Amino acid sequence: MDLLDDVKNWYNHTLENGDVRVQEWMFMQGPGPTITICLSYVYFVKVLGPLLMKNREPLNLRWVMVLYNFFMVYTSVYLFLKLGFLGWFGKYDYRCQPVDYSDHPDATEMTQIAWWYYVSKFVEFSDTIFFVLRKKFSHVSTLHVIHHGVMPMSVWWGVKFTPGGHSTFFAFINSFVHVVMYIYYGIAAIGPHMYKYLWWKKYITTIQMVQFVMIFVHSFQLLFRDCNYPKGFIWWIGFHAVLFWFLFWDFYKNAYKKPRSHFKKNENILSHKNLSTNNNRINVLVRKNGTSLKNEIKLSKEA
Repeated sequence: MDLLDDVKNWYNHTLENGDVRVQEWMFMQGPGPTITICLSYVYFVKVLGPLLMKNREPLNLRWVMVLYNFFMVYTSVYLFLKLGFLGWFGKYDYRCQPVDYSDHPDATEMTQIAWWYYVSKFVEFSDTIFFVLRKKFSHVSTLHVIHHGVMPMSVWWGVKFTPGGHSTFFAFINSFVHVVMYIYYGIAAIGPHMYKYLWWKKYITTIQMVQFVMIFVHSFQLLFRDCNYPKGFIWWIGFHAVLFWFLFWDFYKNAYKKPRSHFKKNENILSHKNLSTNNNRINVLVRKNGTSLKNEIKLSKEA
């Protein structure tokens, strides 16, 4: 019982040290609601959703998806610009930026933007839910579910304890990447006739991997300089950047490298089959003419 009491006291003490400005905001009292929603999301997209859709026709959500994706473009642009003008376009120091816990208007607004960024991670669950309702189950990959399922909980800690300063670089750069990503998804959702404009698909994954490198470097640089910023969040953000980089790299290899090798292998097999077929045709023609190829060559030399 003493151990349980110690854990409970540590938990309560930790939450009490959260930013008092967000204490009464939705879902900010404790991590329970966020964890519950994330686990419910995983259960729905991996178990309940496919079960409900098993004997149903895929839903036609084209224009719902078009509206959703361009709404997310607007949301991402808004978050990117707000995070930029409040900090990363010049007011913040990229080398070290402590959290401003004061009631200064910029600090308060940055806290609010951090919370809205957190809420947007729940909205992004729709990406996967649309796959399930359209019965695109192959798109519900491990990478996709982990990425979406983990992000709200990851961001919750930042909003609860450090809603501003150094850690908001993650949200800043991620919002820019999402502008590009949702523009692509919005155009793709319009219909197949738009696919000719989407040759840059694989570069989105490259951009996503670059962002994780930038976040990793930006976070771990604080291990080598003095900065009034919690060291625990340096490791927390850096760990996520490394984890997601490897997950996206694995996706990139499977999506854009293996199929090419597979295509070349199939191309060689087809070429070999065509060559064999052509040789068989030649042999058939020779036999039909009643003259062997050897005899034709001999006659040609005599002529």
